[in-house]
Amino acid sequence: MKEKLLIFATLVLLYGCGLGADEEDSLTLTSRFKFTWNIHETISRNSDGVIVYKAQPYGGLAASFKERNMPVDWSGYESIHFEFAQPTKVLTQIWVSDGLTVGGKPGITSLTAYFDGQNVKNIGEVALQAADTTTIYVKKIYLTPGGATWTPTTIWEGLCQFGNWENGVTIEPEKFYDALEGDKLEFVYETDQDDITLSYWQFKTIYNGTDKTLEGNDTELNSWGCALVGKQSTHYRIVLTANDATELKEHGLFVNGYHVNITQCNLLRKSYDVPKADQTTDNGL
Repeated sequence: MKEKLLIFATLVLLYGCGLGADEEDSLTLTSRFKFTWNIHETISRNSDGVIVYKAQPYGGLAASFKERNMPVDWSGYESIHFEFAQPTKVLTQIWVSDGLTVGGKPGITSLTAYFDGQNVKNIGEVALQAADTTTIYVKKIYLTPGGATWTPTTIWEGLCQFGNWENGVTIEPEKFYDALEGDKLEFVYETDQDDITLSYWQFKTIYNGTDKTLEGNDTELNSWGCALVGKQSTHYRIVLTANDATELKEHGLFVNGYHVNITQCNLLRKSYDVPKADQTTDNGL
């Protein structure tokens, strides 16, 4: 009897010290990523909980979020975030749906897919993908809660069909006179799907008159400074850094790309819904 009590007390102590395998809050998703999309890929977990993912080109470290075999609604969240225990060695990509994929260049230690402006009401599976054979060490995966409202100001509207880098849009510096760090630059568009041979679509954003790309989406850019967007995507957003705001006020923006038809560009500013304080009448009732 004493031995059984001792074993029980030891287990309670270990669990209380944080050694429980599945100890996660409702926003942490790391333990849900437990299978791959390619049978030649493997996953394992280190003693510290880090996922060791041996990836093949565009396979996927995946998780299912269906409940009762039905997709779930993530529209109440702001983003999904991946933290890496070691810098990545190849291009990586978060796949949320055909309309929401976010790429990350080699050497990054985190990658985030933002949901605002995207349809995330029917989430089934989510995956982390690699562009080449590699090993990725995933430290943590989690959702960030929503609650912010983004107020848009349209700074360009029309139609520009990028084609094969043939056309682009220039936006004057004065359109950014009140841009601040943390604001978002939003592009509204459709991808060109008339050519069935197309397999990818790209954006490139630079300070006009220079060859410098914006900093806000730097982790998403490939070696040519381009960001990939999904086939069914309709919005692409960049969170401005302080330097982005300064450079845009001085130079303005030039955006072009590969087989994307852009119709609008907005500057978004964040505000939060603040609960109203209890109000009383003059007589205190």
